[in-house]
Amino acid sequence: MTALHDYFGQLYRQDDPFGYRQRWYEARKRDLLLASLPRQRFARGWELGCSNGELTAALAPRCDELLATDVSARAVELARQRTGMHAHVQVGCATHPQQWPRGRFDLIVFGEVGYYLQPAQLAECARRMQASLEDEGVIVACHWLHPFEPAQGDGRQVHASLQDTLQLPRLFRYEDADFLLEGWGTSPQSVAQRENLR
Repeated sequence: MTALHDYFGQLYRQDDPFGYRQRWYEARKRDLLLASLPRQRFARGWELGCSNGELTAALAPRCDELLATDVSARAVELARQRTGMHAHVQVGCATHPQQWPRGRFDLIVFGEVGYYLQPAQLAECARRMQASLEDEGVIVACHWLHPFEPAQGDGRQVHASLQDTLQLPRLFRYEDADFLLEGWGTSPQSVAQRENLR
């Protein structure tokens, strides 16, 4: 993990290295992820790989409690600044799957993280995320589709591994030319079924 720590250490010499705050691409992707969530509100959420906290801040109004983690200490500092007005948001530095939070979650967001992991680590993360889900819990994954350094693979490979490892029904899927967004849950009920529309 030293090479990755060095990589993120270089990246986070800037406050917004991925353009989360400026790019329409990122704002649109964030809005699509938020709109895809099958429930309006969650009791306890967790965002792995929170970066500078832009998605964290957007998830905060949807969760009673929200944990956000990142491997970069600088990213964690930025995310804490971004979410400081939300007392129910906790941000911490952690390397996954080696470090894992206690308790269970009804929302886990695994965004732009999977391709930094070795295949065995990715599969272990998937298994542990499933084990950490509450009843009616949801895992959401979103990844860039194009190869880049130091990624171990592209977004399709990440999501194929998640699909193979998670023993959960897929709830939704969105793909465009640049990213893939999918969700898996412990219950196969659709939003319409939850609201007795069918």
